[in-house]
Amino acid sequence: MLNANELKVGKKFIMDSEPYEVVSYAQKVMWRGGSIINIKAKNLIRWWSVSKTFSDKDNFKPAEVTTNDYEYLYSDWENYYFMNSSNFDQVSLEKKTLDWAEMFLQDWDKVMLQEFEWQAINVSLEPTCLLEVVDTPPWEKWDTATWGKKPATMNTGLVVQVPLFINIWDKLIIDTRTKEYRSRW
Repeated sequence: MLNANELKVGKKFIMDSEPYEVVSYAQKVMWRGGSIINIKAKNLIRWWSVSKTFSDKDNFKPAEVTTNDYEYLYSDWENYYFMNSSNFDQVSLEKKTLDWAEMFLQDWDKVMLQEFEWQAINVSLEPTCLLEVVDTPPWEKWDTATWGKKPATMNTGLVVQVPLFINIWDKLIIDTRTKEYRSRW
């Protein structure tokens, strides 16, 4: 059991039968003993955040959340299918669970899936990915109103702002956390 004092940032615990991860932690020591713990936690299944206040006497079960290597296989636009790299088991995740991660997925990409009670609940991507430009307007030399940026559509459907010198079929490194252009490959 975890005491409320042990709920530091990044710690995973079970509250209301669902796994949560602590995002922020603050402790206020009361005069005459005891303390109040304020946390902000993210639900790992439903993706909402909650703010809670606990006493230092409150206890929680630790969440057994494991992370395993998977490969992205394919999608049918409602579900996305992944294969475990070690035992070749296949799992599917709904599109809403991916939280825009599908815009970076290409066949056979390596990803990390978080599992809770043997069910995949979340996908973690590499910090950057390599995508190909399939559509972007041509560069006009006199175009200075956009400060040297133009929209480019990637092969996954993602639209990012890129420098003017980028052309169709260029391969770009995109940051998966900020959805921004990093460099040309």
